[in-house]
Amino acid sequence: MFGVLNLNKPRGKTSRQIVNVVKRLVHPLKLGHAGTLDPMATGVLPVCLGRATKLIPLLQKSAKVYDAEFTLGQTSDTDDATGVISEVPVAAEQAQDAVDAALQKFVGVIAQVPPVYSAVKVNGHRAYAKARRGEGVELKAKNVTVFSIEILRYSWPVLQVRITCGSGTYIRSIARDLGKRLGCGGLMSGLIRCSSAGLMLPDSLDPNVLTAENLAQHLVSPVRLVRQHLNVIHRCSTSDRLLVGQGRPLSHEGEAKEGAPVGFLSEDGCELLAIGEVKRGHLQPRSVFHVDQFST
Repeated sequence: MFGVLNLNKPRGKTSRQIVNVVKRLVHPLKLGHAGTLDPMATGVLPVCLGRATKLIPLLQKSAKVYDAEFTLGQTSDTDDATGVISEVPVAAEQAQDAVDAALQKFVGVIAQVPPVYSAVKVNGHRAYAKARRGEGVELKAKNVTVFSIEILRYSWPVLQVRITCGSGTYIRSIARDLGKRLGCGGLMSGLIRCSSAGLMLPDSLDPNVLTAENLAQHLVSPVRLVRQHLNVIHRCSTSDRLLVGQGRPLSHEGEAKEGAPVGFLSEDGCELLAIGEVKRGHLQPRSVFHVDQFST
């Protein structure tokens, strides 16, 4: 079995719990998800099965779209509504123009400090574990990319926004930092992942409907995902196919940036043979797949 499930994670479940639902159906097949969602969040959770787990690093780098709800005038120790909430006593109602102007400061490549209650490792330990033990946690800012932020609805103190961002972005941190910028405090009170790795929420599947018998029919073709995410696609002749299977580089006459990811497909474009990168003007396979067929 080789493919990706587009699952709709329900509120209150961890991403690992959803993976375990699938694992019970396909054990001992290897599987994993391509991007954690907080327990309070819902929405698209890509789960890769079998050799498709080799695609996880690629899928994790893809842009994601979130519909988020922020509550202004409040703060919490977790930066969301699941933590210990504190009202900001002098919080003044903010005009929408001021809120939008502040939001746009978070568009682009920004330095973002993750929430203290996060899976970031500090000296080999998860930050959330240290925070729960009452230990002090100091996290360093890291660069993340936010492509756009759009206000969907605003009625003080509740703000609903759509955020398109790159990997590693914490929506909770945007809520927290927006509140700081406005001087009124802010936290994330709801989150829906609308798309990830090219998988869309309207096409996502309730994990509870999966069975051992119907699971295979819901798999998304890795060929489709590779075509969506990679600009360099090489269709392999019979001789190329042999070289790719041996992990050997192929000559390349087109223009491609050094280090750019490459998808190696069968000659008819229906099978994913490998993924790799451009290296010194050649196409170098890195992760080679056994050939399973998918319709495109």
